[in-house]
Amino acid sequence: MPPDTPVAHASALLAMPASHPSALLAFWFAGLRESGADVQIAASQFDRATQQWSAARFVVNRHTLAEKLGFGVRRLGNPVAWLDGQGRVHLFVVTTGLGGWAAARIVHLRQSTSGQDFASLSFEVQRVLPLSWLWNKSFLVRTAPLSLKDGGMVLPVHFEMGIKYPVALRFDASGAFLGMARISRRNHLLQPTLLMTEESRWLALMRDQSVEGKVAVAQTLDGGQNWTDLPDLALHNPNSSVAGLALAPGRMFLAHNSLLKGRSVLDLSTSADGQNWTLAQTLARGAGDDEYSYPALAWTGDSLWTSYTDQRQAIAWQRFFFAAPIR
Repeated sequence: MPPDTPVAHASALLAMPASHPSALLAFWFAGLRESGADVQIAASQFDRATQQWSAARFVVNRHTLAEKLGFGVRRLGNPVAWLDGQGRVHLFVVTTGLGGWAAARIVHLRQSTSGQDFASLSFEVQRVLPLSWLWNKSFLVRTAPLSLKDGGMVLPVHFEMGIKYPVALRFDASGAFLGMARISRRNHLLQPTLLMTEESRWLALMRDQSVEGKVAVAQTLDGGQNWTDLPDLALHNPNSSVAGLALAPGRMFLAHNSLLKGRSVLDLSTSADGQNWTLAQTLARGAGDDEYSYPALAWTGDSLWTSYTDQRQAIAWQRFFFAAPIR
């Protein structure tokens, strides 16, 4: 954590190319409290040479961001990172003005510095994503993009004013926004995470705010153009974010809170088809109001990495090594 910063939440992991001095970059929001005026986007790198995380530093400030956007920014939250075809880091950050998170916008930033020096990493504003007729409000980002063969990606987001529904945004290899498609017709699902089971068949696993309390599922058979709702998974979802990662056909991971209520247990499960899941590892276990939540997953260096919110006070991480590479 940056010095004198007691609150942290919503981390994102970005795997870097093998030639980069950083194996991973991590981003999260931190400050005196969630939604506080001092909240900024923090970052750290896992250095390949030292095998250590660097000291955390802030890379996005709401006041500087407001000056570049030309309007006030009251809150920052939920950073998500992506590496484009030219090796530039892009950040998608939730911002609000008046109103709470339901009145948020997604701001697209891109790395403004050249080279690979983490100490000088900074970002410039590209745009507020044009997603809503309501002044681009009420869309939020949370989970990692799905990379495509053409170098572009699909960014999962959700709408959150009154009703909640998931949406897939498509970008080309340079980070230009191409369009959007609604993932589910249900109105109580948010924070989708995307799994590619085949080139054109993807699954979206989602947080559910309904009384059913299961991980919700939708499917596309045409590479994200059209989506169909599927039956819920057997996994409990206590209204909490999940993170999925498909490494290869038949090898998928999901980090998720697994109790009927509360976020005191965070599990890692595996699946061959994305619909039937088996517990592989309990990542964190507490009791009562303990919170281990908002996980992120990444694969680099023949290792599976996860990060997550630890008691809203810090970002925890774990790394899993495999005896043989997963192909």
